[in-house]
Amino acid sequence: MSAAAQPKVPNYTITDYAKFAVAGAMGCGLTHGAMTPIDVVKTRIQLDPQVYNKGMVGSFKQIIKTEGVGALLTGLGPTVLGYSLQGAFKFGGYEFFKKQFIEYLGYDTAKKYKDSIYIGSSALAEFFADIALCPLEATRIRLVSQPTFANGLVGGFTKIAKEEGFGSFYNGFTPILFKQIPYNIAKFLVFERAAEAIYTAIPTPKKDLSTGTQTAVNLGAGIIAGCAAAIVSQPADTLLSKVNKTKKAPGQSTIGLLVQLAKQLGFAGSFAGLPTRLVMVGTLTSLQFTIYGSLKQALNCPPAVAL
Repeated sequence: MSAAAQPKVPNYTITDYAKFAVAGAMGCGLTHGAMTPIDVVKTRIQLDPQVYNKGMVGSFKQIIKTEGVGALLTGLGPTVLGYSLQGAFKFGGYEFFKKQFIEYLGYDTAKKYKDSIYIGSSALAEFFADIALCPLEATRIRLVSQPTFANGLVGGFTKIAKEEGFGSFYNGFTPILFKQIPYNIAKFLVFERAAEAIYTAIPTPKKDLSTGTQTAVNLGAGIIAGCAAAIVSQPADTLLSKVNKTKKAPGQSTIGLLVQLAKQLGFAGSFAGLPTRLVMVGTLTSLQFTIYGSLKQALNCPPAVAL
């Protein structure tokens, strides 16, 4: 069986991984950029739930009334750049690590433990993606939480670096890992399993399905994966918003600040903004997988490793 299954593991080149990265960057950058207004509202609800206490629609109206429509695009620059970089590492890294695990374990063993392959590949890919994302996410949150802080990406990034030092960009690295790694694990694991279940329920073999049908499967599985990922990562997402707005006390460690903020939030507070985030993450995740799949076809990428 091993010999027969071996052709299912393609020999990717550096060019192939570059194409995966480009497709991932486009998918994440475009979707997160399009979701900027929802992300602004979600972040405001997380940071000031007493002020923004009228739900998603009410908070939209409140921001527009007090700050104008343009306020809903606050942080667009760092959002697009940051999540494009993250998407390149996330999707390209996932393909890379999945293939490495399969080749190391052998196809038969990898197929038997495919959930572990999905989990390990997505976690490793996200770790490196977060290193690229963290400085730009810190800039985005500062711009959204303090509208008068600076004018745009360059101004905000430069001001933080000058006044607080480059290391301050990684104050939120620990919570971003706690947020993004469970998020990415749920995202890829649930997507792989949901897509597999949908394809199994369709009597026509996957290779014979139309492009439109495969796109519909990506959308459906992506929505399921996005909602699961949003719920799993919501507490850390709230904590990340708080830690990037709150300055540490003299001598206080980042872990100490995180513990302090977690106690202040409590269980209910850590899920502030969840309905808004379910809409945002469910939508963008489904679109990411759809764009990623379409771009891989357009770029003539080799097929993904099948388990």
